[in-house]
Amino acid sequence: MFKPLELFVGLRYTRSKHKNNFISFISLASMLGILFGVLVLITVLSVMNGFEKELKGRILSMVSHVTISGTDGGTTGLLSDWRAEQQKLVTNPSVQGSAPFIQKQVMISANGVPSGALIQGILPEEQSKVADISKHIIDGDFDALKPRSYDIALGAGLAQQLGVIVGDKVTVITSQIRVTPAGMIPRMKRFTVSSIYQVNMAEYDNLTAFIHLRDASKLFKTKDQVTGLRIKLDDSFKAQNFAKQLKIELGDEYIVDDWSVANKSLFEVMKTERLVMFFFLFLIVLVAVFNLISTLVMVVNDKQADIAILRTQGMSASQIKRVFMVQGTIIGFVGAFFGAILGVLLASNIETIIAAIEGLLGIQLMPAELFYTDSRIPSVIDKVQVLGIAVLAFVLAILATIYPATRASKVQPAESLRYE
Repeated sequence: MFKPLELFVGLRYTRSKHKNNFISFISLASMLGILFGVLVLITVLSVMNGFEKELKGRILSMVSHVTISGTDGGTTGLLSDWRAEQQKLVTNPSVQGSAPFIQKQVMISANGVPSGALIQGILPEEQSKVADISKHIIDGDFDALKPRSYDIALGAGLAQQLGVIVGDKVTVITSQIRVTPAGMIPRMKRFTVSSIYQVNMAEYDNLTAFIHLRDASKLFKTKDQVTGLRIKLDDSFKAQNFAKQLKIELGDEYIVDDWSVANKSLFEVMKTERLVMFFFLFLIVLVAVFNLISTLVMVVNDKQADIAILRTQGMSASQIKRVFMVQGTIIGFVGAFFGAILGVLLASNIETIIAAIEGLLGIQLMPAELFYTDSRIPSVIDKVQVLGIAVLAFVLAILATIYPATRASKVQPAESLRYE
């Protein structure tokens, strides 16, 4: 980028000790500001990437990539020919599995404590093909859900609220009404808690329960109909395009959603948080860049006699300009380069570092119920993000040298040497 002469002089100025110690301090502060800005940005964004991956994994372990359900405009809003649709899906090479489900809002009561819940009737052997709920079981056996056994799997928060454990009885109360000699009463059924799961997400731990599909069909009188079909693909990123194509094939009689649409608001919030966090943390880099500008301006003022001598020796104004651009470029490069390296190292070992801090202070910095984790700090380093942050900081540092370097190129030799 620079010719040997400008590079040589610029490196000499960078290596030499300034007579003005304040200038040296500001130069070091600018370099460290860029370094720490890049380091913090990479670390924070890597942790946010880890949280998003962790959250996405937890969601996909409870829901499917694509869901087909009946429209509300139909007679029942249920699927009656779901077996035929399931057979068609099997022939698609992108489909790894499908499973029917019945989903209804109910009231679950135990020990005199009622709680609203979303109950799902499933076939455990087929549900495992589209969502791995069993890995979240903390007590009991999820496969114990058998037809006509009237067993139920509860989220840990819901079980705690009801005050029940595995083996206890709960009453499921539906919104359907039945006529008895005593009058109209809601349909209800006693279930035995066979397992308890914990996903560390309130939506599932506090508000969701599972029963066998046959038991749900009998409880809600859906006969051979289901609410919909869940589909798992070989790649979750195909879900959006697959859902659009499937919607075209099935027509308006069906509702087709993918997992990103069902959780769109959550991921939009995370995206916004990432952008806001990036903006505020990048202010550290911007402050360092402004410090770099002031540093180079002071260096130019300090070196006016040197500039005048170099001009009298034959250096052109453009060469003088590049001499001072070398200084700012080196400061920006060192800050961005080592900031990226240290940021990657910190992001790679953040879990160990946080664990050491928690052990030293005796506190828990990341409660599982608040951060969707099992008390560990997930971190995913994105190479593109790391490179982008480092390059952006470096480019800003180069741009910051333009004004001071231009000012140096306009120094008049005779004026500067008049009082020397």
